[in-house]
Amino acid sequence: MASTALGQAGFIAAAAIIGLLAAEVSGRDLLAGLPAAAGTLGTAAAASPLALRSKRLGRRPALSLGYLIGVGGALTVIFAGQLQMFWLLVLAMPLFGVANASNLQSRFAAADLADDDQRARSIAMVVWVGTIGAVLGPIAAPWANRIGVRLGMGEWVSPVFLSIIGFSLAAFVVNRFLRPDPLQLAGGVDPETRFENPLRGLSRSWAAIWPRPMARLAIVAMAVSQMAMVAVMTMTPLHMRDHGHADLSTLVISAHVLGMYGMAPLLGRWADKFGRVRMIATGAAILGLGTITAVVAGYLPGLVFAGLFFLGVGWSFALISGSALLTESLPIEERPGAQGLSDVAMSLLGAIAAFSSGFVKETVGYHWLANFATFAAILTLVAVVSLSRRQATVAV
Repeated sequence: MASTALGQAGFIAAAAIIGLLAAEVSGRDLLAGLPAAAGTLGTAAAASPLALRSKRLGRRPALSLGYLIGVGGALTVIFAGQLQMFWLLVLAMPLFGVANASNLQSRFAAADLADDDQRARSIAMVVWVGTIGAVLGPIAAPWANRIGVRLGMGEWVSPVFLSIIGFSLAAFVVNRFLRPDPLQLAGGVDPETRFENPLRGLSRSWAAIWPRPMARLAIVAMAVSQMAMVAVMTMTPLHMRDHGHADLSTLVISAHVLGMYGMAPLLGRWADKFGRVRMIATGAAILGLGTITAVVAGYLPGLVFAGLFFLGVGWSFALISGSALLTESLPIEERPGAQGLSDVAMSLLGAIAAFSSGFVKETVGYHWLANFATFAAILTLVAVVSLSRRQATVAV
């Protein structure tokens, strides 16, 4: 829980301003989504290798390695921003994104030893504690930026120092205190596991997931909600900057992140009590409510706050319920690989959303991002209804 709070603080502090930094360095909103997309691709590329490392050595070596790689990426981001080198910024972000792969996989460490009737709330507690860092990070970013500008640094460069601090402390906490290793105690560590081509590992994991409809639903719910959330969140700071409220945008992101993590313990209890599938459907409806609110808002700051908050809550429903559903749908020996595949899917769709968000905003407007996200929420609801009908038919 402590490492997740620190890691989230480091990641969100930079994620809240990376679009502003990219627009400043490149001089064009059209390219502002590229660094965020590159960071998400880094998360996707690291997910499967870190999961394989977990299966071979345990959660502790995998999580700490991801955070340390993120430190190197953050240092390079600072260098690129200070020298106004846009393409170096894009190339640095995949390394930065590796730290987020550790943030994501930490929730599965919480599920390794959980009982079936408490798995969702165990995951939720780790997700929830990320609120501490994820809300404080964006709030601290403008403060760090003002100090950096006074010291002669470029606009929106200095907040990335918060990432270095957060990732470094997260790596230290995991390496020092995550003992004994939870996956090892659960019987999921196999020292004989070979490091292999990531694509082959993903293919093997997909072969284990495909015959299990609930596992497929879990991945669809998490990946689609991630895509919708990233598309809208990435361009919201630029949308607010266009209306003269760039500093206010970090507070909106804090409200959004509060929605993502703040209600997690309650959502975890509901998922254990009412069922994972029902909560996935509820989350998709709330996510759609958030995106519709963003469209209706035009530019009313109060509605922007509300829309981004609901967007975060819907994402949280999908992440917690989907993670629990995926974990319990697979035998212990298949879980690390499948969990890595789920994070790859989330990250890839998130990268596509981040990459395209700048183009969509500049060509047809911010409101169309929200429309696309609404359609993604509808797709998740369709998947839930389809699976429920199929299960009912099989039962009959």
